[in-house]
Amino acid sequence: MDIQSLIMFLIIGAVAGWLAGLIMKGRGFGLLGNIVVGIIGALVGGFLFGVLGLAAGGLIGALITAVIGAVVLLFLIGLIRKA
Repeated sequence: MDIQSLIMFLIIGAVAGWLAGLIMKGRGFGLLGNIVVGIIGALVGGFLFGVLGLAAGGLIGALITAVIGAVVLLFLIGLIRKA
């Protein structure tokens, strides 16, 4: 992975975390925390889409994948917090 790909991955993860925080109202961790969740969510979303055999290409596909992964991650963290 070159530096440009890494920067794009971080930007997509940051935007995804911010969007996931808006979608999952009340389950976010603030701006900085949601950015971290978005970056981790991008990895989770990529894994989930790979397991399901779905391919998301391009910038919009990567953003959708990351947002879905971040929402799933926020949901799971919310379940763990309740327990």
